Amino acid sequence: MDIIWALLWLLAALFEGVFCQGVYAPPTVQIIHSGHACNIEEERYTERVYTIREGETLELTCLVSGHPRPQIRWTKTAGSATDRFQDSSVFNETLRITRIQRHQGGRYYCKAENGLGTPAIKSIRVDVYYLDDPIVTVHQSIGEAKEQFYYERTVFLRCAANSNPPVRYSWRRGREFLYQGSDKGVEIYEPFFTQQGETKILKLKNLRPQDYANYTCTASVRSVCGIPDKSVLFQLTNKTASPTIKLLVEDPIVANPGQTVTLVCIISGGEPSPTLSWVRNTEELPKKSVLNGGTLTIPAISTDDAGVYSCVASNNVGNPAKKSTNIVVRALKKGRFWITPDPYHNDDNIQIGREVKISCQVEATPPEELMFSWLKNGRPLRSSERMVITQTDPDVAPGTTNLDIIDLKFTDFGTYTCVASLKNGGIPEISIDVNISSTTVPPNLTVPRGKSPLVTQEGDTVELQCLVSGKPKPIIIWSRADKEAPMPDGNMQTESYDGVLRIVNVSREMTGTYRCQTSQYNGFNVKPREAIVELIVQYPPAVEPVYTEIRQGLGRPFSLSCRVLRAHPSRVLKYEWKLGTRLLTMGQFDTRDETEYHVRALNREGYGAYTCDITNEAGAGRCTFLVTGKAFAPEFFYDTYSALWQNKPRVYGFKLQWTQMNPNAVDRIMAYRLGIKQMGHQRWWEQEIPTEDNIQKGELLSYNLTELIKPEAYQVRLTPITRFGEGDSTERIIRYSAPVNPHWSKFHCGFEEDTICMFTQDKTEEFDWTRHSAATRDTKYTPNTGPSSDRSGSKQGFYMYIETSRPRLEGDKARLLTPSFNVAPKNPYGNVASNPTYCFSFYYHMYGKHIGTLNVYLRQKSQTGQDTSVWTLSGNQGDRWRQARVNINPTSSFQIVMEGIRGSGIEGDIAVDDVTIEEGECRDPPPSSNIRSLASPTEVHIWQLALTLLLVLVGLRR
Repeated sequence: MDIIWALLWLLAALFEGVFCQGVYAPPTVQIIHSGHACNIEEERYTERVYTIREGETLELTCLVSGHPRPQIRWTKTAGSATDRFQDSSVFNETLRITRIQRHQGGRYYCKAENGLGTPAIKSIRVDVYYLDDPIVTVHQSIGEAKEQFYYERTVFLRCAANSNPPVRYSWRRGREFLYQGSDKGVEIYEPFFTQQGETKILKLKNLRPQDYANYTCTASVRSVCGIPDKSVLFQLTNKTASPTIKLLVEDPIVANPGQTVTLVCIISGGEPSPTLSWVRNTEELPKKSVLNGGTLTIPAISTDDAGVYSCVASNNVGNPAKKSTNIVVRALKKGRFWITPDPYHNDDNIQIGREVKISCQVEATPPEELMFSWLKNGRPLRSSERMVITQTDPDVAPGTTNLDIIDLKFTDFGTYTCVASLKNGGIPEISIDVNISSTTVPPNLTVPRGKSPLVTQEGDTVELQCLVSGKPKPIIIWSRADKEAPMPDGNMQTESYDGVLRIVNVSREMTGTYRCQTSQYNGFNVKPREAIVELIVQYPPAVEPVYTEIRQGLGRPFSLSCRVLRAHPSRVLKYEWKLGTRLLTMGQFDTRDETEYHVRALNREGYGAYTCDITNEAGAGRCTFLVTGKAFAPEFFYDTYSALWQNKPRVYGFKLQWTQMNPNAVDRIMAYRLGIKQMGHQRWWEQEIPTEDNIQKGELLSYNLTELIKPEAYQVRLTPITRFGEGDSTERIIRYSAPVNPHWSKFHCGFEEDTICMFTQDKTEEFDWTRHSAATRDTKYTPNTGPSSDRSGSKQGFYMYIETSRPRLEGDKARLLTPSFNVAPKNPYGNVASNPTYCFSFYYHMYGKHIGTLNVYLRQKSQTGQDTSVWTLSGNQGDRWRQARVNINPTSSFQIVMEGIRGSGIEGDIAVDDVTIEEGECRDPPPSSNIRSLASPTEVHIWQLALTLLLVLVGLRR
């Protein structure tokens, strides 16, 4: 009995492993490239380096495996400070950048995740190659420069070019190449780096007549990426001189708004002829500017156009010449006044016999043109012993004038006018009236009854109000009183002339206390008066979850919960549960912050949208729950081994495999609706695929699609069906393609396409392998040798073989080479012990009395010139296909070489088929018992095998 119990325990574990774990697998990822790569290198400590020329198209594809199908995300670390790619992501398999620029170089990461294990991440470094046109600049030794240039002086020619990879320079004088030591009057300095790029200096010592010549600097990156060399020519003569210019304008230029300003810059010297450009401060020129050679015209100038304008001339000789002028646009703005009672008696109002000061302030450009005059009751007022006018006051801001009235008399009451103007006219003057009378009183500030606290609701428009009395009424300044925060307009303070602060679309963040304060402007310059207004912004409850979908089968219980996150006011909260429009229950919150609704057993009428509305005075927050019996979407299995199971000359078949997401969440899935249509067509063909038993989580289902037309692609849609009805659909594209550019989870080739999966023939050997099928093979072929079908038994299927008939001789070799495969070390430090293992397998047919030898070699990039033997077999093996498997451990990029050697006669054809390279060590074929084929219901189930095994063991026990 111990054996039986042990067997039952083993079977239980087996069932759990098969049906619970199933085919779910964490993601794996590899990056492949397409397009025109200049070079691809292996880096020891990181990943591959993909080199591309600037302006070409970068295309990287992220190949993933794993189930469910992993989600893919491309990201990038910055290649330079100007690169913004890292702020975004690309969420598909292929990353494509057309006309790539230098700043887009860097390390690109592909991240794949499907919720199982840790995400898989691979990276590839993209190196963008470029070469800019070189620039030659000419300089004279410090202290030797003079206007008529370069006679018995030392001259430096600097050549600079931006490039990747580093540039190499060469110099020519005329047609003569210059190098260190070739001429006693010439020295060539090694390159150094400047802001313009790498620089190479040619030094001409004490100029000689032969030094006046044409100099050519050639920049080269040695044709990497096909980038041609670039050259620049500079002619050095006894007239060569740095640029000089003249600016035919005044400095500064003072203009009135609306005028047209013209700046003229002319070249007064320089050889070669300099080029001119204009700049303004560190900003761009006004968009309305007109450039004509050295003339810059600014029509209808405004205060925004003011600034320092510079004319710059450059001819690459010496330093650029620069001349500047400042454009000042005349303006008057922001006129204000304030009244200061007698400061010596600490008065807050105006009294007869005391002193009073009226101050007037204006912002003027240019400030030195500002002029003030005073009027009383419309008549000019002059400074006197009792009426003292000062134009500037060191204790106040610039642009201020004061009128001091000493020993105020009754006859001094009246209207005083401050008039501001600019000396040369052209700008309207500013007049400010100030009334001084017995009714002039200091301000008083109050909040109207009912205006504080002020209660409003989020989204409304609200007005905060402070009443100010007094004559004249000052400006009111609003600010936050409860915290250091900006006002709704973004400023720390907001001015109001009527005492009202208007807030549009008020938000909950604006709740708090606001301070209204009298300003010194347009009123008394006394201690400010202030008041406080409290604003309360009500808002509806914020709840969670906002929306949730619940999948549930009939007869099952479930609960719904709606929670309050925040609300104002929060003291009176009510809840109301509904199914559609039908009221289920209602009530009021106590001390809890959530409400629940329970369903004991779901019936058909219980499906639908459940809502929970939680309300306060400001409105309602809603939780929504969609309760449905729809089945979750199927998850297509993309890593099907030999998915192309049928391969005929005109049609092909595809094994469609999938698992069901959360199959036990709802009622049993009774069938799947399969839809298929040819890409580019509108019509769908549909059929139902019935299921028998309950589908387990992770169980792999399959269905064979047949008679698909080569080489067309098809769109497939799969929809689960339960008692509730149709569930969520999943779609995928089926493409007919041989694995040309394999990824590293698995490579398989059955030689069904003319491209033979990018295998190549070794042209250095005596003959080639031949692609054939039994259906097309010549009927006169040598009997008693070679296969009568491909490995699968199909006479239409293809394989590769060596034809040993004449003129082949004994010992002749044919070599077939796989594509090249890249190997990236698993360990980030690249230890040899971490090199991955691959299983290389193939089927061979060696039938005939003259069979020679079949050899398999490993060819590695790091071991040029020597192939490592990994498998060999000689002689007749019978008229059948056999499989060979061998573990290989490459340390760098590699190929597999399959070598066929002719034997002693013509009955010696050797054939190979179904070549596979797979990650991991070779293992026995996996059992098919965890794969249920919906197209083959007669297949033996694992429980039948287990029962048979159990009966046998019981019989043995007896």
